[in-house]
Amino acid sequence: MTSIPMDGKKKKPLMSRLKDQKYLFLLMLPAVIWVLVICYAPMTGLYMAFTNYRPSQNGYFYDLFNGKFVGLQWFQYFFNKDFGMIMRNTLATSLLTLLFSFPAPIILAVMLNELKNIRLKKFIQTASYLPYFVSWVIAANIFLTFLSGGGLVNDLLMSLGLIKERILFFQHGPYFWWIIAIANTWKGMGYNAIIYLSAISGIDEQLYEAASIDGASRIKRIWHITLPTIRPTIATLLILAVGGILSTGFEQQLLMGNNAILNYSDVLDTYAYRYGLAKGMYSYGTAVGLFKSIVSFILVMSTNKITAKLNDSALF
Repeated sequence: MTSIPMDGKKKKPLMSRLKDQKYLFLLMLPAVIWVLVICYAPMTGLYMAFTNYRPSQNGYFYDLFNGKFVGLQWFQYFFNKDFGMIMRNTLATSLLTLLFSFPAPIILAVMLNELKNIRLKKFIQTASYLPYFVSWVIAANIFLTFLSGGGLVNDLLMSLGLIKERILFFQHGPYFWWIIAIANTWKGMGYNAIIYLSAISGIDEQLYEAASIDGASRIKRIWHITLPTIRPTIATLLILAVGGILSTGFEQQLLMGNNAILNYSDVLDTYAYRYGLAKGMYSYGTAVGLFKSIVSFILVMSTNKITAKLNDSALF
């Protein structure tokens, strides 16, 4: 049975549409090839997580598909070895980052929207999103310098009389989770605020004018007009944030962490790197990475489903 579109016109067969729009499909072909080669072809390496992969002189694909199949052995090894510690560090850092980094850009965007001084607004915007374009090598060095024993933070705390001895922030494991969360928030807050500002700019000014005539204060206008209007944008970014909750970062952990606090700084990404590349346990590193991807996918789908039921603002 042939389906009839809503406009009443019969849908053309696929081959007919390909012929009619051949130039459009030809323009799309390079992008399709790029996605297949760059995004999907490397996914064949996921099979490595289920084998005992050993590189040799016979070539990558020969070694991959002729390695001994071990099933879920590497996953079991991970669950029995360091799963508890790695998940604790990953979730602690991620949840703290989410706690700070999710509301911060919303607050910043709303404050910038209410700011009437154009020059000051542009200055704050530039200053807030500039860290996003700074590499983690530079950002990590800033935090290492400021939080060192003789750094600015210790000097300030000492001068205010809040501490009597200098704190070695990077020698205390639990401090590291908070440092990473603050660093992630500082680096991404301004960029995410731009997204919210774009959503706010689409709000009809007549809504604000009508609310002002009715006697609504600035706080009430923000609460009843601004925030509800940008709710779909908030929901979309929340879905993406929850989906990446296991992706707490790699460069920042690697650059600011050290062996003294490895039990607190090691997360899924750095753990997979250390075992998969540094120690040559390729199959084990792939298994850890695949576990992270599966959980992240489940989180994205679950959050999307919950968001759709709550406020009809699903991502897909």
